[in-house]
Amino acid sequence: MAKRRQILVVGNNTNGCTPELEKIAYEIGSKIAKSNSVLITGGLGGVMEAAAKGSNDANGLCVGIIPQDDPKMANNFCDIVIPTGMGFTRDFLNALSADGVIIIGGGSGTLSEVCAAYMSKKPMVAIRNLGGSIDPYIDGFIDHREHVRIIGVDNAQDAVDTILKLIS
Repeated sequence: MAKRRQILVVGNNTNGCTPELEKIAYEIGSKIAKSNSVLITGGLGGVMEAAAKGSNDANGLCVGIIPQDDPKMANNFCDIVIPTGMGFTRDFLNALSADGVIIIGGGSGTLSEVCAAYMSKKPMVAIRNLGGSIDPYIDGFIDHREHVRIIGVDNAQDAVDTILKLIS
């Protein structure tokens, strides 16, 4: 059996996650599940939880890689919880576990995961116009090395379609 694609979804945590971001994340989680890919998230609230719920509702598989050492800290929609006890260092595990990344808004934690994915040359797609820390880099590069362009898209369907093309 071939390895399933693994797609990391990153974005705003519970603090700063709007209903619009939750809706987009839910749709993306659902579409990832329907593509027979594995959803990877940071396993906590906000965008992570909404994407996990979308995956769960579509009978998908969601892996939550959490910064705490207690698996009970993960949201209720993670099928597999990896409690790292590593704090923010877990951002690198998230990025390295993924074949590709979808970005939905976000703050400094999201930017940390994006930088780890960028240094590892992981394909990345970001939803435009959500006001996140990644906005200045959409349709461009994080730095002069130009490892991987962050492809901007306008909706959940385009995000999943584009990341699937990039990792195929």
